[in-house]
Amino acid sequence: MAAEGGGKETNEIKTQFTTREGVYKLLTHSEYSRPNRVPFNSQGSNPVRVSFVNVNDQSGNGDRICFNVGRELYFYIYKGVRKAADLSKPIDKRIYKGTQPTCHDFNPLTATAESVSLLVGFSAGQVQLIDPIKKETSKLFNEERLIDKSRVTCVRWVPGSESLFLVAHSSGAMYLYNVENTCGTAAPHYQLLKQGDNYAVHTCKSKSGRNPLLRWTVGDGALNEFAFSPDGKFLACASQDGYLRVFGFDAAELHGTMKSYFGGLLCVCWSPDGRYIVAGGEDDLVTVWSFSDCRVIARGHGHKSWVSVVAFDHCTTSVEDGIGGEPSAEFSGSDEDFYEHIHFSAGRDRANSAHSQLSKRNSTDSRPVSVTYRFGSVGQDTQLCLWDLTEDILFPHLPLSRTRTHTNVMNASSPPATAANTIFTGTNGKDNVSNSSTGGNTPNSLPGTLPRSNSLPQSSNPTGGGGGGSTPNSHTGSSSSSSSTAAATAVPSKGGGSIIDSALIAAGVGKFATLSLHESRKERPEKEHKRMHSAGHIGSKSGDKLNQLGASRAAVSKGDTAKTLGTVLCPRMEEVPLLEPLVCKKIAHERLTVLIFLEDCLVTACQEGFVCTWARPGKVGLLSSQNNPANSPSGTVV
Repeated sequence: MAAEGGGKETNEIKTQFTTREGVYKLLTHSEYSRPNRVPFNSQGSNPVRVSFVNVNDQSGNGDRICFNVGRELYFYIYKGVRKAADLSKPIDKRIYKGTQPTCHDFNPLTATAESVSLLVGFSAGQVQLIDPIKKETSKLFNEERLIDKSRVTCVRWVPGSESLFLVAHSSGAMYLYNVENTCGTAAPHYQLLKQGDNYAVHTCKSKSGRNPLLRWTVGDGALNEFAFSPDGKFLACASQDGYLRVFGFDAAELHGTMKSYFGGLLCVCWSPDGRYIVAGGEDDLVTVWSFSDCRVIARGHGHKSWVSVVAFDHCTTSVEDGIGGEPSAEFSGSDEDFYEHIHFSAGRDRANSAHSQLSKRNSTDSRPVSVTYRFGSVGQDTQLCLWDLTEDILFPHLPLSRTRTHTNVMNASSPPATAANTIFTGTNGKDNVSNSSTGGNTPNSLPGTLPRSNSLPQSSNPTGGGGGGSTPNSHTGSSSSSSSTAAATAVPSKGGGSIIDSALIAAGVGKFATLSLHESRKERPEKEHKRMHSAGHIGSKSGDKLNQLGASRAAVSKGDTAKTLGTVLCPRMEEVPLLEPLVCKKIAHERLTVLIFLEDCLVTACQEGFVCTWARPGKVGLLSSQNNPANSPSGTVV
C-alpha cells in the first residue's frame, strides 16, 4: 500500500513529495503502460525508455509519447495533467520478434501533426527509422549487422539536423549516420581521421556516400549514454570504464575527462546553460563536473544502488540578482570568464534570463547572484532524488547571498581556478576551445574533511550496488536477440560502513577496494600534509599541481583505476563538497529507468512498464479521475 508522502514503512511507495515550491502529486489517471495494465516481467529485458515530441497540433494536444516495454513499442497522445490517458487507443503499437527495442529518439525539427521521424535502436544492433503516425517503416540501418553486432545503448538526432543521427553501442563504438545514405552490402572499411587519449575517430572509405559517415571508438567497454550540449557543439560520453569524456563534436577534439569514484558511468546530462555536466553510475553517486574548469565541483550521495538516469529541471533552475534586477558585472574566475568571453550559443540563439544572469553579478555589491540549479536522479534502488546546486557550491570564493540547508559546504575558501583556455575561430566560423595541456584541471584546496550530509547516517551508511555488469551476448543471425546487462538484475545492497569502501570490497577489486581514506593518509603523510595546508600555500605550489595533472593523464592512458583516485580526474570524497538530496523517495516497486522534466509535470518510469506523471505544484488538472480506483495501478492507493 502506498503512502501520501509520509509513513514509517521504508518500503511504502510514495505518491507525493514536498519541495520548497510546493507539493508534487502522482496522477494515477495519467499513467501510461501496456493496455492491460499488467506489470511486465522485466527479467532479461532491456530498460523501459520514454521519448516525447510536440507536433504543434492546433487543438492544443500536441504532445506525443513513445515507450518500449520488452518486445513492444507504443506511441500515444500524451495528455499529461490535463486529461486521463486512454490506453485502449494507441496511435501505433509494434511487437518485434527476435530482438527488443532499447532506446529511441524523435526529431523535433521535422515533427508535424501528420508525420514524425522516430529512431529506434535494438538489442541486436540495428537502428530503425519509423513514422508512427503514418505507421510506416522508412529504413533499417545496420540490417545485416555488418557495422556493429552489439546492443544499441543510445541513439540521438544531431541537434539542428534533419538527417544526421548518432548511435552508441555496447561495444564502445559510436557511429554517425545520414538517413539519406545506404549501409552497403559489405562490411565498411575505415580510415583513421583523428586519434587521441583513449579514443579514435575513423571515416568510412567509400567511392559513394554510405553509412556510417564516422566511427568513434571511445574508452574501454560499453558506451552507456551520450548527450549533446544545449548548443549542439559538444558531446558528453558516459562509459563503462568509469570515464566521462567531453568532446568538441565537429572537430572531434577531447575537451575534458572525469573518472567515477568506482565502477562504470551509466548516465549523463547537461545543465540548461551548458556550464555543468552531471553523471551517475555504479558508485551510487551523482557527480557534478564544471565544463569550463574541467573538474569535479561536487558529489551527491543519496542513492543506495546504481544511478540509472540524471536530468536537469529547466523550469526550476533560477537566478536572481544580488540587488533587485540591477545590471551586473562579470564574475571573477575562469568558470565565469569562460562564459563571459565565449558566446557558447553562437549560431543558435538560446539566450534566456537565467543564462544571461548566470554570467553576471552586481558591480556595486559584493553579493553574487542567487543561483539554483535543480536536477534529479533515479536509480535501481527505486528512489527518486532531487538536488539543488547552489552558488555556495558553484562559487565558494564569493560571499554567500543566503544560507543553504541542503548542501554541505567546505569551511575554507578555494583558490581561483586557473584553466588556460585558448579561443580560436575555425574555417566554419564556429568558436572552438583548446585547453592547455598544463592548464586548469587543478583540484580545489580543501580542509582534511568536509561536513557529511545531515540526513544520512554517518556511522552506518548503506552500501552501494554490486559489481560491474557483463556485456550482452550478440548472436550471429540478424534476428537474434541480446540479453540484458547484469545491471538489470542488480538489487540494492545493505550493510554498515562507508558506502564507497563497502562497494569496493564487495566488488572484489583488490588493492583499490581496500584503499580507504584512512589507509591512504598513513601511506602518504607528506602528500596529505600538503593538501591540509591553506589555500594560499597550495596556490603557490603550481609545480605540484602540474605534476598531479600529468600523473592523472598518465593514469588514464595506462587504465590504472587506483592511480586516478586523489587526482583531478577523481578527487577523494573529502576533497569536494558532498550534496544531500532535497528529496529522496521510493516511488516504484521495480528499478527506475526514466526521469524527464516537462513544463507542468515530471515523468518517471520503472521496469514494470508503468510511465507515471507527477504534477508540479498547482498543476493538478483532473482531480476527479485521480480518485477513481479503476485507474490506480495494482498495489497503489492515493
